[in-house]
Amino acid sequence: MLPWGLTTSCFSPAGAMEIQVPEEPVVALFGRDATLRCSFSPEANFSLDDLSLIWQLTDTKRLVHSFSGGRDQLADQGGGYANRTALFYDQLAQGNVSLLLRRVEIADEGSFTCFVRVRDYSSAAVTLQVAAPYSKPNLNLEPNKDLKPGDLAAVTCHASRGYPEASVLWQDSQGTNITENITTSQVANEEGLFDVHSVLQVLVEPSSTYSCLVRNPVLQQETHASVTITGQHLAFPAVALWVTVGLAICVVVLLIVLAYICQKKIRESCEEEEENAGKASPSHPGAHPAVGDGSEDALTSFLLLHISERFPLVFVSSSQHIFTFLLCPSPSLSPHPPTLL
Repeated sequence: MLPWGLTTSCFSPAGAMEIQVPEEPVVALFGRDATLRCSFSPEANFSLDDLSLIWQLTDTKRLVHSFSGGRDQLADQGGGYANRTALFYDQLAQGNVSLLLRRVEIADEGSFTCFVRVRDYSSAAVTLQVAAPYSKPNLNLEPNKDLKPGDLAAVTCHASRGYPEASVLWQDSQGTNITENITTSQVANEEGLFDVHSVLQVLVEPSSTYSCLVRNPVLQQETHASVTITGQHLAFPAVALWVTVGLAICVVVLLIVLAYICQKKIRESCEEEEENAGKASPSHPGAHPAVGDGSEDALTSFLLLHISERFPLVFVSSSQHIFTFLLCPSPSLSPHPPTLL
């Protein structure tokens, strides 16, 4: 039971008796015991045999507890209050006629009237407010894998067994309140306690944090939880991945095929040139003087020039008799002739 506030006084029509009750509602925790305070100032010669006390629901007049003739009178007590009510019997003689209500339920919430009669009669009402704290929110991200920036994801916040209905607030990484794309539902269970279910729709951004705050308006209690979308939630786009892998494989295969073709063509060309060079004579008009003199560098230059003329799509470079083949633009796409490196 939570502390009760200020008291108010009620008088009988004749003004002979004053009853004191809390001015503010009595807030009681669900499942706990609560005390509905009610008291009066007895006269010096007061006897419990002269006291008649009735506690009842203000609206329905349902009997909650009754005391008269020095003992409890519970024959007509409402069934929902059986074995749940008691008085502070050792304090009745001092005018404390407060009611102890055990194991408070949601159905107990409301107004209770305290009727007191000794010689004069008076009554006053006490309001009982039931409250239950909400559990710490549980956050889930759906889907929780194969996400990529720009995808639509749902962050779900769930808190349970609270009362009364909660207020739910969403915030981003900077603590700014989020008010759009939120769906919240609150459903009472068989005990009357609420389960809160709130869903926030977001566009995925790397390293973004979302917080869910669940607030109990009566208890001024606030619980919260956060979820951060990090790299482990993000995946490389599946389509882009396959496209990249496919292109890489094609490029590698193309390079291997071109290298093989170029090597084969160069070998055939070299063999042909060597054969022609062996038959050629310096006295013949069509002979190549650079080849006929046996110069190694001249032969290499000649071969490279001949290859570049026959295979314009291949660049050929030579250093110490090692040939390197590189892809080059097609002559139809470029106005420049093949380049000899």
